[in-house]
Order: sequence, then C-alpha cells, then structure tokens
Amino acid sequence: MDQFLSIRPYQDHEVEDVLESLINNFDVLKALIGLQYPKYFTKIPLFKFYVKQRLKYKARNIKTINDYQDIFKDLMDRVVDESISNFSVNGISKLDNANSYLFISNHRDISLDAALLNLSLYKSNHKTFNIAVGNNLMEETWASDLMRLNKSFIIHRSGGTKKEIYKSLLLASQFIQKTIFEINESVWIAQKQGRAKDGLDETDPALLKMIHLNKRKSHSVAEHFNSLNLVAVSISYELDPNDRLKAIELNATDENIIYEKKRNEDLNSIANGITGLKGNVSINLSEPLNFEAEVNYDDIAEIITNVIIKMYELHPTNYAAASMLGVNYKNKSKFSLDDINKSKQILEKRMNGLGEGACSKFLEQYANPIMQKIKLNKS
Repeated sequence: MDQFLSIRPYQDHEVEDVLESLINNFDVLKALIGLQYPKYFTKIPLFKFYVKQRLKYKARNIKTINDYQDIFKDLMDRVVDESISNFSVNGISKLDNANSYLFISNHRDISLDAALLNLSLYKSNHKTFNIAVGNNLMEETWASDLMRLNKSFIIHRSGGTKKEIYKSLLLASQFIQKTIFEINESVWIAQKQGRAKDGLDETDPALLKMIHLNKRKSHSVAEHFNSLNLVAVSISYELDPNDRLKAIELNATDENIIYEKKRNEDLNSIANGITGLKGNVSINLSEPLNFEAEVNYDDIAEIITNVIIKMYELHPTNYAAASMLGVNYKNKSKFSLDDINKSKQILEKRMNGLGEGACSKFLEQYANPIMQKIKLNKS
C-alpha cells in the first residue's frame, strides 16, 4: 500500500495517464489558451482543437517526471529571459549536491519562488526538490495534477475535523522525513501559510511543529532540525506583478469587508506572476543552520525570520515606497536619488485607479522589508 498516494508527487509510471487526462480536460485547454494566446485567437474556428493537437504532439515524448521537468525548465528559462531584468542567486556554492536539504523560504509569488530556486539549483547540478503546496490551491483536480507532475506534494491544513487535519499534518511530516532521509531529495516549504502579501516575512512556529510532528517523541527540536540541513531562503522582486491585487485584498480585510476570491483567482495570480514584468530578482541562501540544544519552536522561527530579513535584497522600489510613506531609512540606500525617483514614478503609475486605502497597502508591500530591517538592526 502506498502510504503517501493522496499527497505525494506523481511517479514516472503515472505520467502518461495523467497527461492524457489533462489534454482531454476542457478547463486545462481554456487556462492554457488564456495564458499563452491573445483573446482574438480564441475566435479562430477550431482553435481549441488546434491547441489540443499541439499538446498531444508535445506530450508524445514525455514519459517520465524528468521529461516533464525539462519542459518546465525551458518555460522558466523563458520567464527569466522575458520578464526579469537581472536575476542573481547567492549561496548555492555553500551546498553539497550529494546532500538533501530542507529549504524554508519567504513567500511572495505562488509558483515562482520555488521554481526560480529549483531552476538555479538544477543548473548547479543539484537534484530538483519537492515543493510543499497547501490544499487551498488544489480546488481543481487538473491544477493539482499539473503541480504534482512537477514534484509538488500536498499539505492539507483545512477542510476537515481537527482529527482529520492532525492526521494530514502527520502524513506531511512523515513524507518530508522520508523524502530527505530515505530518498535523499530536498524539500522546499514556505515559512508560513500563504504569501506575505503585506511584505512582512515571518516564520510560523506552527510550521515547525508540523515538520517535527513525526519525530517529536524520539528527537528534540534541535536534534531534528539540525539533522534536516535547514537552509533559509530569501527571495525578493523589484516589482510584483500581483501588487495591485494584493493591495485590494489587504485593504478589504483592513476595512472589515469580506473578501471573496473569484473562481480561479489563484491560478490567474500564477499566470500574472509568470508573465508579468518583475524587474530585478534576487535569491539568497544561508548555510545550513545549526541550533543550540535548548531551542524551542519559537526560537527557531525567530532565527529563520532574522536570517531571511538580513539576506533580503532591497531594490529601488523598496526605498521609493518607504520615502512615499514618510519612512526615515537614513539614506543607507546603495541606489542613487535618481534611481529612487524613477521607481516612485513607476509605483505611482502602477497605483493608478486604486483608492486611498489600497494605495497605502500597495506601498506597504514594498516598504515593509525596509521596516523589518530597521527593526532588526535596533534589536
């Protein structure tokens, strides 16, 4: 019996059947057409049939997960070339490609945070890692299939009784342990549930409890996390393609307005993140962290948070937003006043049409990383 069948990534022997199911799914065709083609293409007679035949043609040589990931790697290369001005990655040289790691990362973009790191590790001769995703992204079976073909596994954090959720979290804990210690593959997981839409990067101790759940009776907190080769990851985008959507949602919440996501809103955010211009993007990795014997979950969470904040690469947009909000950052920016003023103009243009409250939330997304660095330096 396959203990992890309901949550694990797909395996090579399952690839062809899953792909056939996806190609014959109308919703997949609709989503792909919306992502790759202008609207007027959809008016061409038999256009959906044409797209379906192209998918069948491309899928004929995809027999394994590696084959599928090669296609995905080509897509990510295009994302870097077409939507990122400069992409920098620091810290991979600290890692041994014979070892497995637990990457705990800040989280800004639904798919790209993990995908860009995976691409970078792959190009440095590391094996691709397994990506933890919440069940909130799995409302559509076909979306789940696409992610699980790309080595994603599911963490069920909601949608059942407390007992059911506990069993699901325990299963995820067991899967992480097996992946790292037995399969010798790495795991990527966000430092808290959901994206940091407000730009505040904080590690949730509950996440650490979940990871430790399967070994809590046999290994201390420090023993377990030291054995996992935990690497903190800090990713930053000069521009966030979903900044307006995040600002609108944050402002609605701030004004006690119930914010109801539209159908496929998360999938549309994924598409925006992939295709939208991001300016400069930076990823910084720590060395594997080592914790003292007496630490608890709160201690480790604080350490990870502080490392991520320290490594966070600031951009002119961060300083521009801070200035527009009247934050005094003592002009420690490495950027010129001209760079910052140009970024102010870019942000003002992107805020066009937003209400006053949403504009404040918009700017806070970009300014909060500076605020966190200021707070950390004072502590």
